[in-house]
Formats: sequence, C-alpha cells, structure tokens
Amino acid sequence: MKFENVLAEVNGFGRFQIRTLLFLVIPRVTLPFHFLLNNFITVIPSHHCNISSLDDGERFRSLSLEDKLVAGIPLQSDGSPSFCQMFAEPQYHLLYNSTNTTDLPTIPCQNGWVYDNSIFKSTLATEWDLVCDKRSVNRATATIFFMGVMIGAAAFGYLSDRFGRKRTLLVSYIITTIFGFASAFSYNFAMFAAMRFFTGFGISGVSIVSIVLCVEWVGIKHRTSVGVLMSLDWSFSTILLPGVAYFVNDWRYLTATVTSPLLLAMITWWWLPESARWLISNGKVNSAHFYLTKCAKFNRREEFMADLKPEILSKVILVEDENRKYSYMDLVKTPRMRRLALLTGIVWFGVACVYYGISLNVPGFGVDIYLTQFIYGITEVPAKIFIVFFLNKLGRRLTQAGTLALTGLCLFCNIFVPQARTVFGASGKMFAEAAFTTVFLYTTELYPTVLRQNGLGFSSFTARTGVSLSPLVIILEDIWSYLPNIIFTLVACVASVSASFLPETLNVRLPETIEDIEQTRNACLYN
Repeated sequence: MKFENVLAEVNGFGRFQIRTLLFLVIPRVTLPFHFLLNNFITVIPSHHCNISSLDDGERFRSLSLEDKLVAGIPLQSDGSPSFCQMFAEPQYHLLYNSTNTTDLPTIPCQNGWVYDNSIFKSTLATEWDLVCDKRSVNRATATIFFMGVMIGAAAFGYLSDRFGRKRTLLVSYIITTIFGFASAFSYNFAMFAAMRFFTGFGISGVSIVSIVLCVEWVGIKHRTSVGVLMSLDWSFSTILLPGVAYFVNDWRYLTATVTSPLLLAMITWWWLPESARWLISNGKVNSAHFYLTKCAKFNRREEFMADLKPEILSKVILVEDENRKYSYMDLVKTPRMRRLALLTGIVWFGVACVYYGISLNVPGFGVDIYLTQFIYGITEVPAKIFIVFFLNKLGRRLTQAGTLALTGLCLFCNIFVPQARTVFGASGKMFAEAAFTTVFLYTTELYPTVLRQNGLGFSSFTARTGVSLSPLVIILEDIWSYLPNIIFTLVACVASVSASFLPETLNVRLPETIEDIEQTRNACLYN
C-alpha cells in the first residue's frame, strides 16, 4: 500500500482538504499585495523645485503661482517645468517673453521639491525626496525586497523539510507581520529598506510552504485543480490591489493594510494540519495517524482508519534512514537529482524574470496606473481557467514549455508591431501567468517528499534571482528601446527548451524518496 492509496481511502479531496485550502488562501492574499506593492508606493508624482528661496521682495510675492513657476523654473523640451533645476534668481522678463531662455543660469533645487498630491497623498519619493539624483534609490526598493524573498526561499525550503510544514508556516506569518508593520512605521529610508528586506524574507515562506502543504494532502486526480485554485488567489488579489491602493493612497497606511490579512491567518493556523506525508517520511507515524484520522472524520470515512494502525503507516513510505536529515546538498549528490535541480532552476528563473519584467513595467501600457494593474490582474483569470484543461490533456511538460514559448512570442511581436503593444502586452502577461501557475504545481510533483520543500526553495531562489534582475533589464531601454524585449524573449525561449527535458508527472504518484527518482525500475515514471 502506498500513501496515495491511504489518501484515496480517506478521500483525497473532501471537506478536510477544502477547509485546509480556504485557511491557506487567507495568508496568500498578501502575496501579490506585497510583491506588487512597489508599483504604488514608489510612484514619483509630478514635481518641481521649491522656489521659496527666490523670494526677493514684494514683486515676487505678488505673482500668481503660475507666474512664479515661469520666473523661477526652466522648461524641459516638452514644455513642462523642470523636475530638478531652478533659476539662480527670478527671471521676470520671462513673464513677457518666455521663449528666450538660453544661457540663463540654473542651479539644482535648493529647498526641496513641491509635489502633486492629487493622486497619491504620500509615496516613498515624496516622503524622503527620492527624486532627481536619488531616483535610483527609489527604484532599488523592489530589488531589496526581492533579495529578501530570494534568501527566504532558500531558508524556508530547508526549515520546512527539517522541522515540518506547519511550524515553518507560522514562523513565516510572524516574521512577515512584524516587519510588514515595521515598514509602515519606518522613520527613514534605510530603516524602510531593511524592514522590506525582512518582509520579503518572511513572505517567501508563505509562498512556497503553503502550496506544498496543500498539494501533499490532495489525491492524484485533484492535484491539477487544487494547484490552479491555489493560484487564483493571486489573480483575484491582483485585481483587488488597485482598488485598495486607490482608496488607501498613503504609502504607510497602504503597507499596513496589505499586511493585515496575516493577523487573521495566525488565528486560523491553529486549525491547519501538518503534512502526513512529511510526518511519515520522518518517522512520526503516530502524528500522521492523528491527522489522517481527523481527515477521515471530516470526510466521513472513519471506518477505514479504524482498521489502520500507526505501525502500518511506517510501511506506506519506505525510507532508507528515518534519522537522516536532508539538505540542499542532496539536490546535487545523485545524477538524476542534479539534472532535475538544474532544469527546474532554469525554468523558474525564466518564468519569474519574464513575468515580473511585464508586471513591474506598469507604464508599459501607457494608461492609468490603476487601470493598468487591473488589466494585468484580469488577464490572469482566463489563463488559469484554460490552463486546467491543458494541464490535464497535454500534460505538465508540454504546457510548461508551450506557455513559455508563447510568452516569448508575444514579447517578440511587441518589438515589430508597437501599435498593438497593449494587445501583445496583455497576452504576454496572460501566458506568463499560465507558466507561473504550471511551474508551481509541476515542481511540487517533480521533487520527492523528503526533498520537496528544499527543491521548491531552491527553485524559488533562482526565480527571485530572475525577479531581482528584471527591473535592471527594463532600465536597458535607455540604451536601446527594444533591448529589454529581446532579452526577455531569449530568456523565455531558453526556459521553454529546458522545460521540454523535464519528466512528465500527469497522473503519476508523487515520489517520496530520492530512491524513487534514482532507481532504474522507476525510469518510466521519472524519465
């Protein structure tokens, strides 16, 4: 008897699994909120120098605000006031002839800036004057956050396989909540950057541990549906985010608001089960029996567990050494595991780099920031509805390779048909989201139980490396406008080819040990 047989007897997708899924959705709502938060809190509104220092008497004070700007601020090539320069002294003659501005002495802003607060009450840029020479510091906040996510993925992947899914999940809740609220109360940028790093570190655990805990409780037939359902919380939260940001337009209140669902998540954590697969793999058969009995009771299958003793569970998953502690080194010690780690790492890097290359380039649509974010979110829903069909009919491997190839094709077409950039941008975002939905489920099925969280942690680590690089790739448009799209297209194509070399996992039982991956007798399942 295998664990899949036991799970089928107690119902692999009953009320117990649905309740677990709903409890895990609560903290996962915060994932897109925090991952895409930078699109709103780092906005740089229209601004110009504070010209109060040019006040040289009654004549200047008697001017209207519009005339003060004409006399005090030079114009840019597009006719708008300069963001970073002001005249050394009032140029009153410009009130009568504003065309003659050559050779007029200008200086950098002396007394700060005046910002347009009509849309955003407060952002990082307006709070700490992260404009002009400090503009790059403002852009760095996304990279700082995703570096925390990257390190957190590696840490929580190890902790989850070492100490269990449930306890590790609670740690991630606590860390994200503490540093999320601390970010909102930061008194300088250095403190904010540090708090955002640790927020990213903690929320990485919420991302990778929750999906594994849910999938390990679901039977073979329902893994696809549950994997896609788990990802829908991201899409609906992405749609909800612009509405929240519109009404909460102060960056401090917005940061606190997007963190608050974790307070409820910490309460519902008490009713979450530990993974029975992980418990059995680590020799904790009595605890596994306890949760399986609870599952059977919720799903009204008590009669099966009445005859199943804890001792029998020890034979359900054959482990070479119950006391062995697995680590990331086990990903590269054996040939097939090395190959698996390399391929999944490349695929995750490509999926994440391209997805966030589109998602973080909000001005790319050329429309309102709130509408852009809403469009990004709404295009993800049909992608996930259709992906269920393709995952079940075409399998994981072809779906993963195909969605990445189509994402690259949309980005490539965007280069040659700029008139349809909105269409290709939305389509690329849709296919990229389909690829992301697939890779979470696919990777969870590829790695064995004893290394599943380490494998997902490693994959997520490579993904966040791609995410950290994507904003830097976008900046390359200053060198050549087509360069970012060319790079993202190549990355998507390489990831697509790598995915085609992965084993198929459709309707295959989850591997439990490294031996399941390495043994020749299972080659038909894992090759």
